[in-house]
Amino acid sequence: MNTSWHDKLLGGFRRTSDRLVGNLAGLGGARLDEETLDTVEEALIASDLGPATAAKVRERLAEGTFERNMEELGIRLVVAEEVEKVLAQVARPIGIDAFPRPQVILVIGVNGSGKTTTIAKLAHLFLEQDYAVMLAAGDTFRAAAIGQLRTWAERIGVPIVTGPEGGDAAGIVWDAVKQATAIGTDVLIVDTAGRLQNKRELMDELAKIRRVLGRLNPAAPHDVLLVLDATTGQNALSQIEVFKEVAGVTGLVMTKLDGTARGGVLVAAAERYGLPIHAIGVGEQMDDLRPFDAREVSRIIAGIEGGKQR
Repeated sequence: MNTSWHDKLLGGFRRTSDRLVGNLAGLGGARLDEETLDTVEEALIASDLGPATAAKVRERLAEGTFERNMEELGIRLVVAEEVEKVLAQVARPIGIDAFPRPQVILVIGVNGSGKTTTIAKLAHLFLEQDYAVMLAAGDTFRAAAIGQLRTWAERIGVPIVTGPEGGDAAGIVWDAVKQATAIGTDVLIVDTAGRLQNKRELMDELAKIRRVLGRLNPAAPHDVLLVLDATTGQNALSQIEVFKEVAGVTGLVMTKLDGTARGGVLVAAAERYGLPIHAIGVGEQMDDLRPFDAREVSRIIAGIEGGKQR
């Protein structure tokens, strides 16, 4: 039996939702005094939603409510509304609108974040939209990365440009753009090295790729996507900070939103950085990476389904 996207979202945000619901339990009917508001704010921060969103929820609850009680569902509806406001600003699918083609998408992220698998899932998503896709194995630092991407390219049926381990990543990107242009490819997705041990080395490599792309198409790269592993929680935020400096990130993809994930970090990332979040991954299947609906996700995080408490 196929699991629906909504059910996968429920599972992906279960840990955050359960923690939030548990932390808010027993507050229903309590007088919304300073102590209760402190408890609500702390519950939201503990659920990885971030201090800024927690403070906004507190402000909403404090507006003329000290003299009345509020049921727990009412509190969670306010949480859902404030989270939706944050996510609605950043939930934006990638538009393939580059001219001339191809649209060049650099994909970056630390090793182990699911970067290579995410590239395959993105390619699959674009294929479903009838775009012609090509991959480029620009992470020449690891032979395993080249082999893994080649396997994925064969599995989903798209061409790939590769080179030897330790080869010049910029040269591979040059060849890939040339080939993609020649055969009329819509989207070229480029894997890049994920090492952060030497930020200067990585920065130099990405700068070289950008220079090479600029000679072929001044608008390229059109997108620089950072892949984040939701299971790392707050570490994902520090990765955004570093990669913004190193690579000029234009958008995010959040992966590994499964039952172990700290999905609230999606909200914290949106609140703090305001970068477009183009897609989220909620499982291992090829179609488990999709753009998301801000209202649906916010209500799941707040433990509300169809307006009812779990």
